Amino acid sequence: MGTEAETSRSVAQQQDDPLTREIIGGAIEVHRTLGSGLLEHAYEHCLAIELAHRGLDVQRQVPLSIQYRGVQIDQAYRMDMVVGRRVVVEVKALDAVLPVHEAQLLTYMKLAKLHVGLLLNFHVPLMTKGITRRVL
Repeated sequence: MGTEAETSRSVAQQQDDPLTREIIGGAIEVHRTLGSGLLEHAYEHCLAIELAHRGLDVQRQVPLSIQYRGVQIDQAYRMDMVVGRRVVVEVKALDAVLPVHEAQLLTYMKLAKLHVGLLLNFHVPLMTKGITRRVL
């Protein structure tokens, strides 16, 4: 079995988007530094620091509104992050990512009208095993 660095290169090579590669690289660095076992909020905060350090535009806790029967419901949801104004990043620290978590990411992407999303689960022994990328 390869090292995390070797595996991260193969995962990054599968991504055709330089911004997505940079976000994944940042997540791997945060996981390498902190390991697993922390709460989502800590990973989110550290990932935002790492991505900003890499020169990326990072917005945290981005509010999303919805409309129902013509009524605007402000801040109905909050996305963990939007990076580069085009990638939704949802941070998790779970034993297992369930279909509901992927559905949450897809819903945020649709509501925000953003076509690329990453679901990053930091509660894994190897960060590359905790990465889910979706494109609408």
